[in-house]
Amino acid sequence: MTKILPVIMCGGSGTRVWPESRETLPKQFIPLVGERSTFQTTMAMLADPAFEKPIVISNADYRFLIADQLRQIGAQADIVLEPSRRDSGPAVAVAAGLAARRAPDTVVVVLAADHVVRDRAGLVKLCKKAGEAAAEGYIVTLGVKPDSPATGYGYLRPGAPTHAGGEVLKLDAFVEKPDRETAQRYIEAGYFWNSGNFIFRADVMQAEIAHFEPAIFEAAEAAIDAAANDLGFCVLDAEAFARAPKKSIDYAVMEKTDKAALIPADIGWSDVGTWRAVWELSERDEAGNSVRGEGVVMDAKNVHVRSEDMLTTVVGVSDVIVVTTQDAVLVLNHEHGDRVKQLVDELKIQNRREAGAHKRIFRPWGYYQSIDEGQRYQVKRIVVKPGERLSLQKHFHRAEHWIVVRGTAEVGRDEEIHLVHENESIYLPIGCKHRLTNPGKIDLELIEVQTGSYLGEDDIVRFEDVYNRG
Repeated sequence: MTKILPVIMCGGSGTRVWPESRETLPKQFIPLVGERSTFQTTMAMLADPAFEKPIVISNADYRFLIADQLRQIGAQADIVLEPSRRDSGPAVAVAAGLAARRAPDTVVVVLAADHVVRDRAGLVKLCKKAGEAAAEGYIVTLGVKPDSPATGYGYLRPGAPTHAGGEVLKLDAFVEKPDRETAQRYIEAGYFWNSGNFIFRADVMQAEIAHFEPAIFEAAEAAIDAAANDLGFCVLDAEAFARAPKKSIDYAVMEKTDKAALIPADIGWSDVGTWRAVWELSERDEAGNSVRGEGVVMDAKNVHVRSEDMLTTVVGVSDVIVVTTQDAVLVLNHEHGDRVKQLVDELKIQNRREAGAHKRIFRPWGYYQSIDEGQRYQVKRIVVKPGERLSLQKHFHRAEHWIVVRGTAEVGRDEEIHLVHENESIYLPIGCKHRLTNPGKIDLELIEVQTGSYLGEDDIVRFEDVYNRG
């Protein structure tokens, strides 16, 4: 069999596992279970010779984060950037279009970057089996056998085998997320959970999208045809892609097509959609307690504590999740995990920064982290990776002091170039053009003290930027 082209969907925001997952660093890039992020774990699995070099579809906000996480594990991928979020239908249309340009009969597997699969070898085996069915014209999804009447998943009603004695079944129906009573009936009737992973031949998926959703098909094709290369990233054309209706691939194709099939997948799958799911996937002691980071639990059962930056203690309270970050704490009963998204929505209504942004903000050159702020001042920690540089810029309302605590900084200030070593500092007055570069072999770490009448991140004029930001 020819190799399968993997396409990884990597653009979600994962608000149901807030406060660790936020729009500035969503759950697919966080080590929720194990030492690697779910994105990295998925990419590592695709090193199997059954797969071609993967395509990652995401958005511009995460492009350098994706590239950095790939470098960390020594993986390679072609990264395609959506200029706007249009749901999974247009993304799958782009995946099929890119694959068809290689060869119309290319077999594609679409995987989510934020899921966990315990039996990775089993998933690879299923992809190969599904690939055989896809080569014959089926659009195959992996159906997960339910272990509870979950209300957060769509369900799949299986039909007869596509071949005598075969593992691939016709898919009789997609059904929407049910209430608990209906979900229990589905389980008793032998339904499967919809895992959201699909295997198809490029030309077959293109034909189905063109038939059922011609606007999505035409927008995706035009966006690919007019795509640009930016620092090695493939950027879809914004105007064309915006014409695609926002619609999931389930609504767009899978609920309508007569080519749908499923393979039962007993592979330890989880979409890690709630904190309870994270707890279930984590190592636990005899009392059911799991601690990641700095935590202590006493006289309690079934507690999950996550606290990387400060000591978090739980005494005499059971069946709770406690997540402590630098700027937010979540205390959650196991049974209310599906309400975290509602909580984040409420925080957004209140215009709380914590709803979508961490204190640590990642940039292509490294990151900065807020330490303290007050009237007319702000203190940040800045880390610049070796060989990277910030944009040439100036500010209208603030001056900055930089104190180097590790490494050596090359600082351009107007027409001057200064090398600033550990325990040295430099002053940047309001209005001066300046640029920071790390010329060394280790991370450059410095403390920045801003003073002025306005300290917002939008007080910046960029004259030149190696990362092509506006």
